[in-house]
Amino acid sequence: MKKITIAIDGFSSTGKSTIAKQLAKALGYVYIDTGAMYRAVTLFALRSSFFGGENNNPAALVKILPKLNLKFVYNEALEFSEMYLNDENVEDEIRTLAVSRKVSEVAAVEQVRYKLVEMQKKMGEQKGVVMDGRDIGTVVLPNAELKLFMTASPEKRATRRYKELLDKGEDVTFEQVLKNVQHRDHLDTHREFSPLKMAENAIVFDNSDMGLKEQFERIHNYAMRVIEKQ
Repeated sequence: MKKITIAIDGFSSTGKSTIAKQLAKALGYVYIDTGAMYRAVTLFALRSSFFGGENNNPAALVKILPKLNLKFVYNEALEFSEMYLNDENVEDEIRTLAVSRKVSEVAAVEQVRYKLVEMQKKMGEQKGVVMDGRDIGTVVLPNAELKLFMTASPEKRATRRYKELLDKGEDVTFEQVLKNVQHRDHLDTHREFSPLKMAENAIVFDNSDMGLKEQFERIHNYAMRVIEKQ
C-alpha cells in the first residue's frame, strides 16, 4: 500500500498534535510537530532576553539563528519524539504558558519562519509523514495528499489548554488562558509572512463537541480512504 503525506493545520489548542501522533502511530508514519520547533526557538529567545521584556529584539534572534540546532529524538518509553534544542531536551519547558504567550510573535518573524519552513520541507520530502502546524497545507507541504484544518471555539480550546496547564502544576487562571488563545488566533491569522489560513482543498474538522476517540476514528477513516485510492 502506497504511503501518503498528511498535513494538519488549525488554530492553537485544537488537539492537532494529539491527533497527529495517534494517526502517525496507527499508520506507521513519521510524526513531525512543527509547533514544537517554533516553541523551541521561542524558548531560546526568552532565555536570551530577545523577547519577553518591554522591548523585543528580533534582529538579535535572527543573527543567532544559524547556530541553533533543533532535532526530534524518539522516546521509546513515551512512544513519540521529543524536541531537543542544542542537544537539550526541552519538551516540557516549551509547553509552558510563558512560551505560549510569545510563540506567535516569534513565529511571525520572517527569517524564523523561513529557516524552519526549509527544515520542515526537507523533513517532509519522503512519503509516510504526518505534519501539523499553521502553514503545512499551504506552504510547507502544498502537495500533501490529505489536508485537514482543525478548529473549535476559543472557549472550548481554552478549557482544554487550561486543564493541561493545571495538570502540569502551572499557576494560571482560565481567563489568562482564554486571552492567550484569542491573542494567538489574531497573531496567527494576521501575520504578514505565511499566516494561518485553510488550504483550498483541506477538509474542515470542527472538534468542539468531539472526544478524542471519535476524532481519531473519523480522521483515520479520511486517511485510509485517500491511501486506498493511491
